[in-house]
This record gives sequence, structure tokens and C-alpha cells, in this order.
Amino acid sequence: MADAEDVRRLALALPHVVEIDSDGFDFRVANKGFVWSYPERKPGQPRVIRTDIAVLYVGDEAEKQALLLGEPETFFTTDGYDGQPLVMLRLARVDVDRLRELVTDAWHMRAPDGLAGDTGP
Repeated sequence: MADAEDVRRLALALPHVVEIDSDGFDFRVANKGFVWSYPERKPGQPRVIRTDIAVLYVGDEAEKQALLLGEPETFFTTDGYDGQPLVMLRLARVDVDRLRELVTDAWHMRAPDGLAGDTGP
């Protein structure tokens, strides 16, 4: 079972990653977000930053749909993310090795070509 500290450790181990000040976690490479805390919005209530759920960049709609359909207990989306290559990940549903793979893949998709050859953890 992974948690927010695992996200932080894995993201910061990757080259050229910056953590943005937030109520949860928010990581960027070349000023592009690749993993951050889920900002849950419910009608009539203030936004709540959920550090038990990570928003991950997945690259394209095909990858997004594959994750959502293949592992609906682990990944989900909301109307606010329609048309965007992002999924929400329930951290408690993955182990650290799987989280490492997901975070690293998200980093690779957002990092400039010159950095993509660099490997992290």
C-alpha cells in the first residue's frame, strides 16, 4: 500500500523535478505537472486536497481508458478531467513498485526529450 510520502520520495528521485508549494503534493518537470494531490470538489462545499489520491498524467485518451476500464477499483476520473490525459489513482490500491512505474511513466511523458534518457529510481 502506497501513500503520499511514497509519491514524494519517488517523484523527487527523478531528474529535474520541482515540488510546488501546496496543501498536498504537486510535482513538475520543465514546469509541467506530472503527479499531484487530487483537489476534490463537491457541490456547495469547499475544495478538499486529497493526499490519498494522486492525479497522474497518462499521455493520451487511449491509455486513460485502458487504466479506467482495466482497473476501476484503482483508477477513476471525474467530469472535470474529461478530455484530459489524466487519471486519479487511489494510492492504497497500489504497492510502491507499481507506484514507481506510474510516477516514472508520467515523468517520462512530461519531461523534455533531452531529459527522457535520464533514469530515476
